[in-house]
Amino acid sequence: MPDVYVYDSMPAPLRVQIVQILRDVIGVPEYPHEETIEQLYRIIVEVLRREYGEFKLPPVPKYGDRTYDRELTDFFLNTTDVERAVDVVEISFRVVDNVTSRPNYIGRRDPAKMAKQAIEELNTRFKEHGVGYQFVDGDVIRVDSELIHAEAVKPALRLLNTKNYKGAHEEFLKAYEHYRHGNIKEALNECLKSFESAMKSICDKRKWTYDPNDTAKKLIEVLYSNGLIPQFWQGQLGSLRSLLESSIPTGRNRMAGHGQGATPTEVPAHFAAYMLHMTASTLVFLTTAEAEMP
Repeated sequence: MPDVYVYDSMPAPLRVQIVQILRDVIGVPEYPHEETIEQLYRIIVEVLRREYGEFKLPPVPKYGDRTYDRELTDFFLNTTDVERAVDVVEISFRVVDNVTSRPNYIGRRDPAKMAKQAIEELNTRFKEHGVGYQFVDGDVIRVDSELIHAEAVKPALRLLNTKNYKGAHEEFLKAYEHYRHGNIKEALNECLKSFESAMKSICDKRKWTYDPNDTAKKLIEVLYSNGLIPQFWQGQLGSLRSLLESSIPTGRNRMAGHGQGATPTEVPAHFAAYMLHMTASTLVFLTTAEAEMP
């Protein structure tokens, strides 16, 4: 299995496999469910048309017209813009996740299981081809390290995907979205917002007093003063407080959060990757500590 991911190409065999997965899980427009299935492809196509300012997704046929599933397939297989290919995957599998998983979709016995298996196969195919994306929680996110993704990013998404951490969850996904599109400074800002939101959510859940305008540093002090980290651990984890106070907040404040002067500040992508992983690890630590606290 590849251990180095690529992000600027999507091989033709992978695209064909993705089309096959979609045809399996959404279906092929034919009797007796032709109208239902074609309607789903229409939703996907119309979202893409509007996003790209097109009346028809290219390539446009010289003669006649195409069905929506054919238009989507032709576009996905032929586009040379990898970002647009990723858009097709993201929008299509949101439909898979939210619509084809509904009870009795086109008369299936267990549509939720089939939708889940389709998403699992998609992620497996990405991995097999060494393409560094995964579909998680309704978004295509970038994978930079298989180990970190498995041990930090996915657990963070799982732990945050509750009503208590809704804001932090959305902001963490936005950080990945910005990162995938090369908006590095915006990714750092969302990292900090997610970090702060998670701490505020913990305070709300535990009814600990804090000012809504508190910064990360003050929120960290609230968590420590209320014993989120047991006293006897603070000696062994002497650098923890410094890590929480300096890594995420300082990275954002120095490189993205304030005025950059006459010369624009360039934030390298590898720094953003580090901050995303640091944020994920910290979110896992804080939410797990809160869940295990008496």
